[in-house]
Amino acid sequence: MKLNIRHILRAVPHVLLLSLMAVTTIACQVIKEPSEYDNWEERNQAFIDSISDLSAGRVVASAADADAMQVGTYYAIETSASTNYKLQYIYVKKLLANSDGLRSYYTDAAFVYYYGTNILGERFDGNFTGFTAIDKRTLDGHENLPTQFNTPSKFNVDSSIIAGWKTALQYMREGERWIVFIPYQSAYGKNGSGNILGYSMLCFDMIVDQVIRQ
Repeated sequence: MKLNIRHILRAVPHVLLLSLMAVTTIACQVIKEPSEYDNWEERNQAFIDSISDLSAGRVVASAADADAMQVGTYYAIETSASTNYKLQYIYVKKLLANSDGLRSYYTDAAFVYYYGTNILGERFDGNFTGFTAIDKRTLDGHENLPTQFNTPSKFNVDSSIIAGWKTALQYMREGERWIVFIPYQSAYGKNGSGNILGYSMLCFDMIVDQVIRQ
């Protein structure tokens, strides 16, 4: 049988190309390094579950409950996101108390110092440098306070701020400092926003500087 050399030569490059593609695919799979954001939804849920456990069933349901919160103890507060999801809570820890300060109504505004981080302690927003989500030690509310170079931001409680913030601002008093943990359902949901990934639990170090009656 006479071999057709041209046909053989034409076939060889295709075989080599397929082999090269297979090797390249395997190599890419081998050298791919895990991202710090892998399994993000599950890790955020595990984080908030751990904070929920620390609240041990302590629920703030009224202004009087908020005033009675012990400094340094975790509590849960139902949020307005419960109207769109099943029952939802934010988890809070009061660092500084002020029983004489004004509390925001839904129609009010507040000037707030805040520092926002994700479960890795990475900052995504803020106007001073406060505590992060991964600060696990006993926190002193008099540490990491705003300086003369920091300026509070104004927020209308009835504006488009996230549900977790609406809730926190209506329970905090002027001069109080809280650490607020907000599950994604009461924050930016499954899709995220800007540099905040979907399913992100948000942690805020918040200080209400002044309440403005509207």
